[in-house]
Parts: sequence; structure tokens; C-alpha cells
Amino acid sequence: MVQLRGDEKARYVASMFDRISRRYDLMNTVMSGGMHHLWRRRAAHLATQEDHGEAPSTGSGQALDVATGTGDFALDLARRPGIERVVGLDFAPKMLPLARDKAQRHDLSHHASWMLGDAQSLPFPDDRFLCITCGFGLRNFSDKEAALKEMTRVARPGGRVVILDIVPLVGGGVFHRLLRGCFRGVVPQLGALLGGNKEAYKYLPDSVDNFLTAQQLSAMMEGVGLQNVRYETMGIGTVALHVGEKPTMSA
Repeated sequence: MVQLRGDEKARYVASMFDRISRRYDLMNTVMSGGMHHLWRRRAAHLATQEDHGEAPSTGSGQALDVATGTGDFALDLARRPGIERVVGLDFAPKMLPLARDKAQRHDLSHHASWMLGDAQSLPFPDDRFLCITCGFGLRNFSDKEAALKEMTRVARPGGRVVILDIVPLVGGGVFHRLLRGCFRGVVPQLGALLGGNKEAYKYLPDSVDNFLTAQQLSAMMEGVGLQNVRYETMGIGTVALHVGEKPTMSA
């Protein structure tokens, strides 16, 4: 696949996600063996609460889910203690009605709102949200650093930015080579069979290969001003969950 950049990439990706929107949830479940639900719940937990049970010092407030897609991550946040309301933002317009319908089915419409928008230019004031999440979306942005800067800008001091995404496997062992080969060979075929769009699921392995490693993403998060950045890997190392905090005071 030719490497697209800037506005050209943004238009291509938005159009691609519109085309696969109806089969998006099914493909996520098949490709992850249903584990994507557990990964998002883990991320929602870390966005709002430490492992030892203490809530973030920023208290209660609103959450923002960037690249919300069909709304799974946003609705997981809506169920968390301390979250008064969630805003789900996406740049693929056909995803948002699916998210809205899902919220209604789960009786969470009063806790969630949905809007079309650009992660690289968020339409919110500074210091607005208790936490900002982005699940399986950052690698699709044409300017990842700009998106992280925007997420940091709209987080409250002390608030968290949580990134969940597929990352490239590091290392050249036999197992890693086999896994990469399987990913490149099987995923497009599943996309054709179940998703009705082989091209879109050829993009997925390409987007992972051209994404940051977990260590590089940590460094980028620190570079935009987040502190206490940490991450854990899941899915035999193919999925990384990063958490960073906005400083409580300006330097």
C-alpha cells in the first residue's frame, strides 16, 4: 500500500471506516477472539482508577473517547465510577449512529453524547476532561504527535490520557515472523469473508507495521508533556495499553 500522509490519509481512513462500519464490531471480535472487550475494560479501569483501588485525585467529571467508532470504549467509561458523562468523537460519520444506537440499547444514552470531529484539532477548551481515551485509533492519525498534544491540552491537570492500540512486534524470532505472516495473510481474507472489504483489512497490517513501538509511543507521550507514563502489553505482546498523566502544575 502506498503510504498516504496528511489530509489525503485522513480522507482515506475516514472513508474506509465508513465502508466497514456495519461489520466493524464483528471483525474486532473475530480477530481478537473477543479479547478486545477485556482490553477496553482494563483501559477504562486505568483511566479512572489505580490498580490498588484509589480513584484519581481529580475526582469526578466528564470523559472524552477519541476515535470512538461504534462506542464500545465510551460506554465502558460511562459505566465507571466518577464519570458523569462521556463524549465520543470520531471522524467517520457512519460510525456515530451505530454508537448512538448501542448507547440506547444499553440504557446509557443519558450518559453519552456523540460528535464528528478531528482528533488533531479537538473542539474543546483547555483542561476540560477527567480522562481522555483512544482505543485502536492513534495509528490511523496522520499526525500522531499533534493528536496526543490535543488530548493532553483538553485533559484536566492530574487527568489521564490512555492509549490502547496494536503495536509492532519487536524482535526477529521465528515466532514473531510467523505471527506477522499470519496477520498479513489471514486478516485480509477474514476482511473479505466477514467484513466484505479485503482492501480495508490489508490496510490494518500495514498500519501496524508503520506504527510506533510501545517504547516509542511512551517517549512521544512524555514528549508532549505527560508524566508518569507507563504501559503494559497484552495479546502476546501485540497490544499495548499506555497511561500518562497531565501535570498538576505548570513548570
